[in-house]
Amino acid sequence: MTVLLYQTDSYIREFEASVVDLQPEINAVALDRTAFFPGGGGQPADRGWLRAGDRVLPVVQLKRDGGLIWHVVEGALPEPGIRLTGQLDWEYRYRLMRTHTALHILCGVVWRDYGALVTGGNMEPLRGRMDFAFETLHQELVREVEERINAEVAAGREVRVQVLPREEAFRIPDLIRTKINLLPPEIAHVRTVEIVGLDLQADGGTHVANTREVGHIRVVDYKSKGRINKRIEIELDE
Repeated sequence: MTVLLYQTDSYIREFEASVVDLQPEINAVALDRTAFFPGGGGQPADRGWLRAGDRVLPVVQLKRDGGLIWHVVEGALPEPGIRLTGQLDWEYRYRLMRTHTALHILCGVVWRDYGALVTGGNMEPLRGRMDFAFETLHQELVREVEERINAEVAAGREVRVQVLPREEAFRIPDLIRTKINLLPPEIAHVRTVEIVGLDLQADGGTHVANTREVGHIRVVDYKSKGRINKRIEIELDE
């Protein structure tokens, strides 16, 4: 099993780890611990490097397989058991952290004030979109949403992460904000992300520690994706 360091501390930029297995056919290494987020839930995988002695191996892809995270690298694979250093492309990761938290702010405001569930979402650094079960969406409402989400940024709300037993987590009202519960039944523990006083939901990605870190959010587009499916697109300042 790979210990997922990012689940409890999204601010780890560099870490030490041991190689536990190799997949030469895809030029990949599995580590006993990693701070690399492998992607999922609309958040792209991290970028970065593995350093083994004087060798620098760019991480070009990440794959989750059971309990292991495989790091597909460029360059000659290190030997099993070797200790190495992982280093994230921090600028890329931090932009995704800000964007992911911005989308949770948007989700929290739309759920609290309009009662709309999420039907989909995706993100890239400093830009993201979220789909909601809205029947109608118009410019006046979108501007109102933009004002309200930026008020939550300015409020400086703490962002807390917990890993809870599944039974305990599912006693939390409205924990799942998607129209369909996407958590497989075999998952025994559920990671929750709480924007204190605004939002609490199950989530596996990386986030900033306070909403102020997100910065100003701009709603740059909105559109209909179906009779009860409306999309809101956002961008963040650099």
